[in-house]
Amino acid sequence: MSAIETKQQQVEATLRLAPVVPVVIIDDARAAVPMARALVAGGIPAIEVTLRTPAALEAIRAIAAEVEGAVVGVGTVLTAKDLQAAQQAGARFAVSPGTSPRLLDAADDSSLPLLPGVATASEAMSLLERGYRHLKFFPAVPAGGYKLLGAWASPLPQIRFCPTGGISLASAPEFLSLPNVLCVGGSWLTPADKLKAGDWAGIEALAREAKALR
Repeated sequence: MSAIETKQQQVEATLRLAPVVPVVIIDDARAAVPMARALVAGGIPAIEVTLRTPAALEAIRAIAAEVEGAVVGVGTVLTAKDLQAAQQAGARFAVSPGTSPRLLDAADDSSLPLLPGVATASEAMSLLERGYRHLKFFPAVPAGGYKLLGAWASPLPQIRFCPTGGISLASAPEFLSLPNVLCVGGSWLTPADKLKAGDWAGIEALAREAKALR
């Protein structure tokens, strides 16, 4: 088995852990551990912490070290440097909003599994040529929603997706019903107001709702 096949199997295992992967934007790294514990308690173990704030890498490091049962990943990976820093922080998987040749080359040289983003069939075909069978569909709703993704199921049967971007608890079932969708990504599980207030019980309740989607 090739290195890319092994890493793609790891991505698939992560995406199958729960119906939703929370997409987390965290401003205070001190909130990372209790937030992750609340998500895991609610049945959502795979957590994507995005590199959109200065606190992200510290948050990933804390979750990886302290939260049993969590599979913490890094989102908004744009460069080889992002990939390396995330791996050093303890991330178990990486997610990018799109792809570039340099990022894919860096992913080939890294042991960190990558879930790359696509918005078109041509992008999906290009990644399939490089051995990627598990992709992020982003931004899911603006790019065409579940109808576009469903239309890809027949011509691109080898690919499974994690649609992310504009999805809510109410719209998630439309995506999850598709044969080529393993899970969805969503930011609604860790809203900024609950993170700021330290409402861990509220986040656990949101996680339980998400877990019940499948």
